[in-house]
Order: sequence, then structure tokens, then C-alpha cells
Amino acid sequence: MKEAIILAGGFGTRLQHIVSDVPKPMAPVNGAPFLSYLLRRLQLAGVEHVILSTGYLHEKIESFFGHTFEGVQLTYSQEKTPLGTGGAIQLGLSHAVSENVLVLNGDTLFDVDFDKFKQFHIEKQAVLSVALRQVDDVSRYGSVQIDDHSRIVSFTEKAQARGVGLINGGVYLIQKKWLTGLNLPEQFSFEKEVLENIFKNNDFYGLGFDSYFIDIGVPDDFYRAQQEFKRF
Repeated sequence: MKEAIILAGGFGTRLQHIVSDVPKPMAPVNGAPFLSYLLRRLQLAGVEHVILSTGYLHEKIESFFGHTFEGVQLTYSQEKTPLGTGGAIQLGLSHAVSENVLVLNGDTLFDVDFDKFKQFHIEKQAVLSVALRQVDDVSRYGSVQIDDHSRIVSFTEKAQARGVGLINGGVYLIQKKWLTGLNLPEQFSFEKEVLENIFKNNDFYGLGFDSYFIDIGVPDDFYRAQQEFKRF
């Protein structure tokens, strides 16, 4: 696994009153941009090329990181207008050369075993694999159900599920030629159009991990990260 896309173009609406002068992935956590923690994990996993999908305040990311991070090549895939998560991934894939590309949300740190995830994806001959995380209450995220063969059989939206369950951890492995061959529009939601719709006619697979997970998109978790990241 040599290439990854990080979705770093979000507005960070729920954090605006705390962090308003930088895009959400650049929010400072324990003295460093949140994005730097994601990049370091990819570097340690052997990723050589990261495509940063940028939009809102893109220049803040580019001026800080430049074109390399600890030996990892950085490419910027800038949205001229908001494309949605799906459009951002699709544009990012145009900068990738690998058959399978890792995709991460830029506001979530999920300490996935990337080698295990890649092996799972290859063994299943999957076009799309999703890293899953069990949480105590799925209502904030929506839930995912898998069958005995790890095939995803349903996605449930945020407000429609409660209690313990598996959630989409925001880490994917995507077969490039499959997604780019779907002839999707330039602007679309990956979650709505692909995960919750196209999965019905495709075999998507999910692998659960019980490793560290945090989404800094809400203030409580942003403040929690300030303490917890001291050990990273």
C-alpha cells in the first residue's frame, strides 16, 4: 500500500467558534496540527505518496507542509468548488497510480493496522473495504452491519440507530478503476451515493478494529484529544 488520500477540505462548522482561522484538519492538537498525526501514521505504515484533498483555506495546509513530510511525497488535489466527499475522492484518485488506494477522513484518527487491512482487502478481492469500530452508542455516527463473511449488508443513518454497534471508522481501501468506472457526477456524497446506495449491487466488505479512535469534529472530542495525544 503505497498511496493514500486524506480528505482535508472540510469547513469544520462545529469547531468554528474554537478554530476559525485554519481548516479543521489543521486544528492544533497538543501543539501540532491534527493532520500531522495522520501523516506520521501513514509514513510509519510505509505509505510513500499522500494526496491531500483540500478546499477551504487550502493555502494554510500547503504553506505548512509543502511537498514532503518525513520522506512522504505530498500532492494537493484542490477543489475549486465544493465537490462533496465523493467528488473529492474521485478527484484525488486522478493523482494516484496504485490499483488500490487508502482513503482517510482528515478529522478522524483511527489507529488501524494498515497491513492487516490491506491483506483483508486483497483476500476478499474487494472493490471497497471499510474499517469498522465498535462504539457504545452508534447514534452519532450511524451503524454498519456485516454478515458472517464480513460482507456489508446494511448502513443505518445517524438518527435511526442507538446503542452498541459497529460504525464506519472513516478509513477505506478503494479499487481505483472500479470507482472511476462508475461514471458518477463530479459532485456527490461518498456516504450517500456509494456507501448507502451502490453497496446494494456490489460486495463491500468491513473489517473491525478495536484500536484507538477519535473524531475531532465536535468540541468535546477536540478537547479530549489535547490530553490523549500527549502519548503519541
